[in-house]
Amino acid sequence: MPGRLDAVVSALSGASRSQVAGWIEGGFVQVGGVPAVKASLKLRGGEPLQVQVPPVPDATVEPEGVLLDVIFEDEHLIAVNKPAGMITHPAPGVTTGTLVNALLGRMALPEQSGFDGPDGFRPGIVHRLDKDTSGVIVVAKTVAAHARLAAAFKDRETRKTYLAIAAGAWRAQDPVTVDAPIGRHPVQRQRMTVGGAQPREAQTLFTPLDTRPDGHGRTLALVRAQPRTGRTHQIRVHLAHLGSPIVGDGVYGRPSELIARHALHAQFLVLPHPVSGEALHLHAAAPDDMLNAWMGLGGALPGDLDREP
Repeated sequence: MPGRLDAVVSALSGASRSQVAGWIEGGFVQVGGVPAVKASLKLRGGEPLQVQVPPVPDATVEPEGVLLDVIFEDEHLIAVNKPAGMITHPAPGVTTGTLVNALLGRMALPEQSGFDGPDGFRPGIVHRLDKDTSGVIVVAKTVAAHARLAAAFKDRETRKTYLAIAAGAWRAQDPVTVDAPIGRHPVQRQRMTVGGAQPREAQTLFTPLDTRPDGHGRTLALVRAQPRTGRTHQIRVHLAHLGSPIVGDGVYGRPSELIARHALHAQFLVLPHPVSGEALHLHAAAPDDMLNAWMGLGGALPGDLDREP
């Protein structure tokens, strides 16, 4: 059957196109044996399709009384410094301990269109951080705010700055822009890779803040990362592509004795307020575990580390 992938799978399965889009995003749809990553993929007709319907998420998500580090809050949105180890929203098999659980413990969240789908229960969620990435995350408190904030991210009206510790072949003497499309790994669907299945454009500017040799011909670098696009695992994949995976990243590099998670922190986020349009400058200070890891590697801390670039 020719047509858009999401429309074809919807017609064949009886599921809604929004459900199918979630399946595609989660890597549950394959075209010709390769995980699809774009709902808009054009099918000529006759391509072999494989759909693994994910388990239906538990619709019961309990509010939890978890103390949050709130950076900014008004009647339209809340910005939180998410701790490492916290998942952004409930998903199949995960219904407790998430940021959404914690937020529901202090407020109601908007049930915008598609808030409860095959990839999880995500009311108010505009963007996500990986479980082990700490730092600034924004959640909408109204349907209107969610629509405006989502548009701001889609239209690249936001400015994101991350802090990372990298180790490897990249000598990090000067800033470098990595312009390398990212797609889903053709075999390991939970991983992303440069190239991969149906890659999408991805650009990240990396600026070294401090560097030191590791004594084995490689360079350790405290890095500022500014992604211009928002692909899954983008910073982690691009640093691994440079030959310098993030310290502690067991997926794209290797674990570290100096830090119990990958050393990546969403430090700054600038975005337009969904009502006033004025720029919101949000900041989450560099976390102690990353500072201790960098000093443990013998690095020095720049005096302007927490100054917005």
